[in-house]
Amino acid sequence: MNINQLIIRNLKKNLSNYYLYVFALIFSVTIYFAFVTLQYDPSMDPATGTIKGQAAVKAGSIVLIVIVGIFLVYANNLFIKRRSSEIGLFQLVGMTKGRIFRILSIENFILYFSSMLIGIAIGFAISKLMVMIVFKITGVEAVATLTFSQEALIQTLLVFLGIYILIMVTNFVFIKKQSILALFQVRSSTEIKIKRMSIWQMIIGVLGIGLIGTGYYISQKLFDGAFLSINELFMAMLFILASVIIGTYLFYKGSVAFIFQLIRKQHNGYLNINKVMSLSSIMFRMKSNALLLTIITTISALAIGLLSLSYISYYSAEQLAEDYVVHDFSLVDEESVKEFTTILENNDIDYSMNQVEVIQYQADASDILELDMDGDNTITMDPSEVPLPIVSDDNFDHIDVDKGKTLLTGYSDLMMRFMTIKESGEIILNGQNDTYELQQTGLNREYLVSSYFTNGGGMPLAVVDTSTYEKLKDDLDPEFQRSSLMFTGIDVNDLEEANNLFLSHNIDDLAGNESKLNQSERQKMNMGLIMFIVGFLGLTFLITSGCVLYFKQMDESESEKSSYTVLRKLGFTQFDLLKGIQYKQLFNFGIPLAIGLLHSYFAVQSGWFFFGSEVWTPMFIVMGLYTLLYSIFGILSVIYYRKVISDAL
Repeated sequence: MNINQLIIRNLKKNLSNYYLYVFALIFSVTIYFAFVTLQYDPSMDPATGTIKGQAAVKAGSIVLIVIVGIFLVYANNLFIKRRSSEIGLFQLVGMTKGRIFRILSIENFILYFSSMLIGIAIGFAISKLMVMIVFKITGVEAVATLTFSQEALIQTLLVFLGIYILIMVTNFVFIKKQSILALFQVRSSTEIKIKRMSIWQMIIGVLGIGLIGTGYYISQKLFDGAFLSINELFMAMLFILASVIIGTYLFYKGSVAFIFQLIRKQHNGYLNINKVMSLSSIMFRMKSNALLLTIITTISALAIGLLSLSYISYYSAEQLAEDYVVHDFSLVDEESVKEFTTILENNDIDYSMNQVEVIQYQADASDILELDMDGDNTITMDPSEVPLPIVSDDNFDHIDVDKGKTLLTGYSDLMMRFMTIKESGEIILNGQNDTYELQQTGLNREYLVSSYFTNGGGMPLAVVDTSTYEKLKDDLDPEFQRSSLMFTGIDVNDLEEANNLFLSHNIDDLAGNESKLNQSERQKMNMGLIMFIVGFLGLTFLITSGCVLYFKQMDESESEKSSYTVLRKLGFTQFDLLKGIQYKQLFNFGIPLAIGLLHSYFAVQSGWFFFGSEVWTPMFIVMGLYTLLYSIFGILSVIYYRKVISDAL
């Protein structure tokens, strides 16, 4: 057999055994080329004004290089270690290390660059689909075209050529430093097996769980007033990050084995075949893979968390626009009202108008207001001197406030985190001549006027009865009164056409003049592109990390094949062994997934209110999709184990 025949034979053999590696390589090239194509697509050019996202796409492509590069190098290391015995045999028959390296390099070159060409072709084919997806989620009205980018091709070739060179260097170092004896022992020494659990490992196990739990607890207190300054907040965030990451590492290093050891103790050491196949194996293998699993878990949590937050913002766009703009159009000055209503009438667009007069008072809200943020380098507010916007209940059919009472409304989730307002209490208003005492009777989330009138002081809107409002209006202090008194809300029957007229006549140039549709679309465009990039990177990491875990299971199954042979000879059926393997894969894939989901859950819960008004539906959708896709690799590993077990006899 000559060298060429040997190379062809090895290619066929390795392709059948490592089809998922080839798939992952093709997938990596596909997504990178398709993603970079977006960077050079004319519709992504800020000069066209369609989507100002070129910088975001460029940053995403850099992160993508890191993810794909690390994955391919790691996968190649697993690949060459599995061939260590083959490399040792080549040396035994007289081949030099240099010649072996050339053979492997030719094989890898054919496999690598043929996969890369296939990936580029597929990436080009789906690039139009990706542009259409971006247009869809960002609400851009444009036609997606299938455009081949030479710049994207050159960039893809250079990036993957660099990764290939890095892979070749690692292969050369591996072959150069290994002796023949070491090559035959590589696979048998890759996993650390411990016969007995030490006291130190038990301490590590308890400490890992404790650090994770502490990080979760602090994250829930992050914006609840426990930390009073920006410096304290920053230090708390650093502590949470360090605690959770170190705790995750210690969890895999000792906690998993500690928990499973307790389970074994409950059975007095007598385990059935299912527990032997699952618990006993995982107890000691996770310790040797602690660093890898920590990285996978941390980045998975980061991907799920960022995607959840961006989807929360995207999902909440319409609700936030409804809250902050209230009507289809919100205007704050009479000149704009006259101009816009004239435009609507000239274009035969029917509309209805609601006007609410808003006054501003200095209030002493010490009895009802508890500010959570105070200290150095923070925005402070004196509860005895807060600006309070006030309206009359005569403007709203569904609200009736008794004399001497007030209802606070427009209390958002974000506001709740930085100031606590009691449901009842006394508010003292300071007019130019007199003071007025009002009893608060309720606290609602509903916005009655646009956020322009409430966000300035950070307080909700106060609704009072008509007689009280007239007294307050007559005693206004000019120092605390805004120049604009009138909020005008306009609803139309043809929102899209009216919105185009609103924008084309630049009525939105004045601060406070807002279009509900425009604000919703603007937020969807900004967060939609971010959501696409984060989702794309998250999907890439999901595929690559799933493949890495699958490769590890392939390696473990081959090393345990002799054990399956013994068990089959002892009378255990293929079904008995496979049932234990299913439990094992449930733990192998389920534990990193569950920890990653927990990390992302607490991360999202600690700050979701900065991004939107709805948390549960977007978060559960993201977590559900991630879990479903991740489970595919667990199923594939069970299928591979079934093949190994069936070949054990």
